[in-house]
Amino acid sequence: MKTGLAAALAAGCLVFGVGIGLAAKEKPPGMEIMRGKPAKEAGLAALQEAEKLAGNGSWELLGVARVYYLSGNKAKGQALIDQVLNVKPKGTDWQRAGEIYADVGEAQKAEENFQKMLSTDPKEKDDTGRAEIGAWYIRTGRRDKGEELLSQALARNPGELWHYVRAAEAYLGVPPGR
Repeated sequence: MKTGLAAALAAGCLVFGVGIGLAAKEKPPGMEIMRGKPAKEAGLAALQEAEKLAGNGSWELLGVARVYYLSGNKAKGQALIDQVLNVKPKGTDWQRAGEIYADVGEAQKAEENFQKMLSTDPKEKDDTGRAEIGAWYIRTGRRDKGEELLSQALARNPGELWHYVRAAEAYLGVPPGR
């Protein structure tokens, strides 16, 4: 009897704790923060909410940083990029930061970040990153460097559809797909 009572009490405490946790979680505002506002004001409200929801997620913060940076608030975008890159960044973090700079035509900053990505992956395991960066090099007129990276990606994973799509985009002058 004592075992059954203890199990029931434990289950009750668990349900109670989960209920408190769910109740304490703040519900995001949804469309109400944007509805009826001018486009810029609505966009900034959405961006501020996205930043709150991003928490400490590196990809999420870089996604928010991209919008700030590309919409003209480079200081805020750069601050978020720095926040991610100053705390144990992964190779993909360097690549995403490089893509932000590439999107605004800051080729030197883009290349610096792409090179950091490549140096964090010395065994060439990230063939997707290599293909995407290779495509960027081709798109920016450095075909030899780009083809070298594409060759590495295709040597590792010759059946990867997206490597060929990235190469086609680059050679045909199509902006990179996401």
